[in-house]
Amino acid sequence: MTTATFHANDSLRDYFADVARAARAFAAALFAAQERQYVAQEVVQPDLSSARAMQKSRMQLFAMARDCENISPSLAAELRNLAGRG
Repeated sequence: MTTATFHANDSLRDYFADVARAARAFAAALFAAQERQYVAQEVVQPDLSSARAMQKSRMQLFAMARDCENISPSLAAELRNLAGRG
């Protein structure tokens, strides 16, 4: 038989500290278990040195700028600035 004791003079701060410790332990265990599931994959960078790839990237930036012109004009201007740097 197990018994649990409750100390009425413990403050609420101690209770929250215990809950926080339990949450940290749970998160650490969860992330430790998740680490084992993923396999590192090599990231393949596209060849950005070619003129065609650069032009395609610029066109994508201009298209994103057009899409967000009504929502955020300053973001659209920044995207156009980035595309113009080439």
